[in-house]
Amino acid sequence: MSMDHPIFARWPARYPDRLQLFSAPTPNGVKVGIMLEETGLSYEPHRIDIMANESHDPAFLALNPNGKIPAIHDPQGPGGKPLALFESGAILIYLADKCGQFLSPDPATRYETIQWVMWQMGGVGPMFGQLGFFHKFGGREYADKRPRDRYAAESARLLGVLDDRLAARRWMMGDDYSIADISLLGWVRNLIGFYGAADIVGFDRFAHVRRWLDAGLARPGVQRGLEVTAD
Repeated sequence: MSMDHPIFARWPARYPDRLQLFSAPTPNGVKVGIMLEETGLSYEPHRIDIMANESHDPAFLALNPNGKIPAIHDPQGPGGKPLALFESGAILIYLADKCGQFLSPDPATRYETIQWVMWQMGGVGPMFGQLGFFHKFGGREYADKRPRDRYAAESARLLGVLDDRLAARRWMMGDDYSIADISLLGWVRNLIGFYGAADIVGFDRFAHVRRWLDAGLARPGVQRGLEVTAD
């Protein structure tokens, strides 16, 4: 991969020596914006308008054949060679390793942290997203409320797992803020904010999650990261 990659014909790089971020202000998209702001790594953001189907533009598909944001192109990847990468969880792990931040070098702690990132990727994201569809978007018009109720119940269960995890911990991994927190903050924020699903999941029951969310959203890097590709 190099700066002659097809992505740059569609979204030119003004600063080709910097890491290039292609994203949108969704819960998955903001993960990488937050991570980049927290690490202080030099980067150039490009907003991908997913409502205009830009993530299925042939140039974007050349970077991510799955047609989803976020994706990155790092001109200084491993061994000094360019690297293109998609999937937000994979990008968080890559950036943590690149910068030596937010992922412990201790092998046991490292894998436990990655475990919680995978939990977010495989559970929280899909379930919260489906609840958002059935509660706020097209699915809310469906007369049959069983799909909505199913996803509400599973989202509440996941919040209970998160609340238990945080009961005796400041952050997901204890005293140290990590990519596990970064992966989750945007999704919990979105569930009770943009999706308006606080009541349907009984969010007020989860005091530890609320305390953790407030602490995370108070971080300057998180605040900046949430705005990276926003209008």
